[in-house]
Amino acid sequence: MASVRETLHNKLNSAFSPDELEVRDDSHQHAGHVGARPEGETHFSVHIVADAFCDLSRIQRHRMINKVLAGELAGPVHALAINAYAPGEKG
Repeated sequence: MASVRETLHNKLNSAFSPDELEVRDDSHQHAGHVGARPEGETHFSVHIVADAFCDLSRIQRHRMINKVLAGELAGPVHALAINAYAPGEKG
């Protein structure tokens, strides 16, 4: 069974074919906070650069990502920090 981080990575990779993709598990930084589980895999950061984000606002990019990851956001993922860029943008 794939980890939550691997699932997020695979879904984003499949949906956007990004030039860059990093999915980081930040759960250890939130131990003891609301939504954190002892086993982790609840808080993540995503850095993604993809052509799909060209000419889109930050909100539109986040909505696209949230739609792809809706199942995980409704379940094991408590928090997701997103940095989404089009190629050539500073990030």
